[in-house]
Amino acid sequence: MPLPDSFVQELKARSDLTEIASNYVTLKRSGRNYVGLCPFHSEKTPSFNIYPENGSFYCFGCGAGGDVITFVRKIENLDYMEAIRFLAQRAGLTVPENHADDGMRKLRTRILAINRETARFYYAVLNSEKGTPGREYFARRALKPATIRHFGLGYSPPERFSLVDYLAHKGFTQDEMILANVAFKSRSGHAVDRFYGRVMFPIIDLRGNVVAFGGRTLGDDKPKYLNTSETPVFSKRDMLFALNFAKNAGTGRLILCEGYMDVISMHQAGFTDAVATLGTALTPSQSRLMSRYAKEVVVSYDADEAGQKAASRAIPLLRAAGLPVRVLTVEGGKDPDEYIKAYGPAKFKRMLDGSVNDVEYRLQKAKSGCNLQSPEGRVTYLRRAVPVLAALDNKVEREVYAGKVAGETGVKTATLLSQVETGSRKLEKGRQKKEFRSIRRREAGYGSSVNPEKLDHLRAAGAEEALIAFLVKYPENAGKILQALPPEKFVTAFNRRVYKRIMGRIMDSKPADLTGITEGFSMDEISEVARILAKSDGVTATWEDAEEFIGVLKQENDKIMLGSADSAPPEEIEAYLERLRQQKK
Repeated sequence: MPLPDSFVQELKARSDLTEIASNYVTLKRSGRNYVGLCPFHSEKTPSFNIYPENGSFYCFGCGAGGDVITFVRKIENLDYMEAIRFLAQRAGLTVPENHADDGMRKLRTRILAINRETARFYYAVLNSEKGTPGREYFARRALKPATIRHFGLGYSPPERFSLVDYLAHKGFTQDEMILANVAFKSRSGHAVDRFYGRVMFPIIDLRGNVVAFGGRTLGDDKPKYLNTSETPVFSKRDMLFALNFAKNAGTGRLILCEGYMDVISMHQAGFTDAVATLGTALTPSQSRLMSRYAKEVVVSYDADEAGQKAASRAIPLLRAAGLPVRVLTVEGGKDPDEYIKAYGPAKFKRMLDGSVNDVEYRLQKAKSGCNLQSPEGRVTYLRRAVPVLAALDNKVEREVYAGKVAGETGVKTATLLSQVETGSRKLEKGRQKKEFRSIRRREAGYGSSVNPEKLDHLRAAGAEEALIAFLVKYPENAGKILQALPPEKFVTAFNRRVYKRIMGRIMDSKPADLTGITEGFSMDEISEVARILAKSDGVTATWEDAEEFIGVLKQENDKIMLGSADSAPPEEIEAYLERLRQQKK
């Protein structure tokens, strides 16, 4: 049962989107609206817009959009009811009790309970006779019992039904186990353990809940690491391993590692500010998450080629999140875990404290293999250095490092800066072209999972979107529009659904705002409605315009009907032809 409309509207009235967003984004006024760099993707040119008149936001760069509830959901990684409670607490409102335990919340609670019991099960198995292979592995990795307890490490036995039987005994259904992704459905239809014969790493969120698991095989099974898939309580793109511990380290720094074992070894050695991604490359969401708990990030990836490439990809994402970045290059080509075991924490700390910032790191890589005593070597270094310097947004920073490179190569700083400025303009032009193409593709419906019919019915979808925006702006025309164009005349199913929802709200004398009309919609669907409204911002439309949109949709319906003329009754075809004759007159 949904929340009372009166409560949601009051909550929205007390939750100013501009004020809330300004805690995460630097906003500047642009006419009636506000713009800023999008908090949901990395960008150099502001494309994140807030529209105070209708309480919505939309980013033309990445397509994220919605109302204040959607914004809080995305920025804080919350579900709908969690976002409602977040805003209600801020606004001094009480969420109606009879809605406080909705179906999704119950499901999330059950999944968290399954994960908690699963972590206990794996830990108990590790410390039993069956757990000998897991204990031997952790012993080889020199983990102390206290470290194993601290991280709740475990072992999944090789039998395929051990966990499923244990959870069933605890009162959980097979469907719940499958939704939690600790089991999967076999061909026979029975639940089977997802993890078996692996050492297990519980993934814990910032509230202390076990939300997922990572499992490492002890043999040659593929994949080497297996992670929980997306569930109602877990998104691997939005979390970091061990951040629940690292956020309390008090160093003002986070050390970003590649894997679970690097993090655990660092914590055991006293570097309790280490975290890792969860089997994926670093994402913008994870970068923003780190910015809330650190003043700088040290990237400590493996010294092999793959690790260094991953470091190079991570740097711009961390910079976009406003974080100063240093890069640790581990001596001898070892990973951090190996280095600490070989040389001890004290030497690792000296190396960590001496790590260079990301610009120096990239310039060192550019200089690698160049003989600066030869003209060819200096030219090669300069050619490699120019893109590094051109990518710097801060002109002071750009000039300082241009001076350093110029001094190393014997060229004039002004000459080098001229090349850098040219490269910077090319980069910006390329970024703008790429973003423009992305916007055009989104407008045309390419790759749309929300409205896949749009690509094949572009003219109809355009008229539908224009009519939806008109209806939201001028709800007093709803009766005339509905009489002229019933919902079944909408060509695309998604726009028809939005149209019906708006009409229903207006006919019930309820606000046809984004919050009201998208209740029950997915995040992507809400973003699509926000795009429709954003596209019409500042555009004045008249009833004559609405009549034109209606006319287009009637024509498109007629075309579709004529396209299936083989099955259409003769009188319908004749009626269509008569309408065409009347239009020509």
